[in-house]
Amino acid sequence: MSSGRTIVVGITGGIAAYKAVNVVRAFVLRGDSVHVVATEAALRFVGKPTLEAISRNPVHTDLYEGVAEVRHVAIGQSADLIVVAPATANTIAKLAAGLADDLLGNTILASTAPLVIAPAMHTEMWNNAATVANVATLRSRGVIVVGPGVGRLTGSDAGAGRMEEPDTIVAAALETLAAADRSDALSADLAGKHIVITAGGTREPLDPVRFLGNRSSGKQGVALAQAALSRGASVTLIGANLEVAVPAAVELRLVGTALELEAAVADAAAGADVVVMAAAVADYRPVQVRSDKIKKDDTGDTLLLELTRNPDILAGLAQARRPGQILIGFAAETELDPGLLLALGRAKMLRKGCDFLVVNRVGWVEGFASDRNAITVLDRGGDIVCEASGTKLSVASRILDLIA
Repeated sequence: MSSGRTIVVGITGGIAAYKAVNVVRAFVLRGDSVHVVATEAALRFVGKPTLEAISRNPVHTDLYEGVAEVRHVAIGQSADLIVVAPATANTIAKLAAGLADDLLGNTILASTAPLVIAPAMHTEMWNNAATVANVATLRSRGVIVVGPGVGRLTGSDAGAGRMEEPDTIVAAALETLAAADRSDALSADLAGKHIVITAGGTREPLDPVRFLGNRSSGKQGVALAQAALSRGASVTLIGANLEVAVPAAVELRLVGTALELEAAVADAAAGADVVVMAAAVADYRPVQVRSDKIKKDDTGDTLLLELTRNPDILAGLAQARRPGQILIGFAAETELDPGLLLALGRAKMLRKGCDFLVVNRVGWVEGFASDRNAITVLDRGGDIVCEASGTKLSVASRILDLIA
């Protein structure tokens, strides 16, 4: 990526503010013009002279400075990218509410540039229902959330809430900028197209309390919907137990089980130009669903479940699709060997009959519920037509490039 962009780095009042110095430095070394907008609280942790020396530009903090040049609006208007690191719980709440009581808030509201935030706070604050809702709101608006990581926090505390390392933040920011560049260049290449996307993970009930499910959050499917909207498509999203907010412009249909998803996608696919099966669908469901809770005192030390296979939704769509319709499937595998992973994907492609198959590795800490993904896309002949890694939004853009 070429350098010379205008980058605004917002720094807010958390101890992780000292790490923002290296975020600023990384952009400057690329040749970008970096403008730091710090809150008054941020300057209690990092001094203005340090930030000005590293950024090579004056540091702005006061909403009422530069009134004649309308600085509270001009900074945001000139930005190609805004990165807020660290983003405290207070800042995240203000962004979600659209508040602009300081220069940083005004800068963000006045900008149409991509926004990347790197949360940093104590674990209890990160897990608080208000913060969870605020982060979901920001994600639904297209804000890229990097982290937080897990590790040592202030004092002797440890857990989720540690700001990601500067290199990780900068890498995600550059991916976001590249995705925005592609979106600008291809802003209408899917105009007039109707895309149906499935997302999330199906759940098969055992009784009113328990179910068989998987750890899919729906993030990749929602990212695909967001990317398709930005390129002019109309989007129907069939969501199974989603754990992420959905853009308002999407037509959302909620389902729970594999059979419900099968019915919903068959109905929606009838008029679709493209169908993307990104949901993680249960292979089996219980033969019998209890109407009351299964009691361990009634079953003893061993509980046997009889399962029956769910229908192959992707293969069914391939058989029923109309001429010209593009069908994209997903294959989530735990195989660590790259060669064997591809072999599994090629075998699945033969069984499914779709146009493209997106193969991605999943495991305890990758794939499901993560903000990042790594994929290999196969065509009908089993050839690799795309390899991509990065944020799920950037990966979504690469997948849509294939159908555009």
